[in-house]
Amino acid sequence: MAKIPDIEKEKYRRHFSDSGFWDKLRTVAVKAGASLVYPALLLYYVMESDKVSLKYKLYIMGALGYLILPTDLIPDFIPFFGYADDAAALVTACKLVADSVTPEIKAKAKAKALKWFGLADVSRAEEKLTREIDEQ
Repeated sequence: MAKIPDIEKEKYRRHFSDSGFWDKLRTVAVKAGASLVYPALLLYYVMESDKVSLKYKLYIMGALGYLILPTDLIPDFIPFFGYADDAAALVTACKLVADSVTPEIKAKAKAKALKWFGLADVSRAEEKLTREIDEQ
């Protein structure tokens, strides 16, 4: 698994905020799809847990901050590829915190994703993320 340099984590962590996260998710949900939104929600709810270490919360803030950041490695407006870098950051963070994801957190993320997407889309996103995490 690729290690995220400390400088990069700090750079993107500064861009994370609750309001920025929810604003970004609302604006990109349909365009980016469930495969980007579901892991973002999962990370957000993991970060809310009291059982997760500060170190992991900082990794999550870095990944979510990168999602929120309007300028990133691959601009979001580029069709098909615009969210690839955001997805990679989210998946990397999900791999790091996989042991902290409880059934309750999964259910909460899935319930929220279902408000924007159909069951088939959310189920595919959940299965895809599970495969990506298992491919360590």
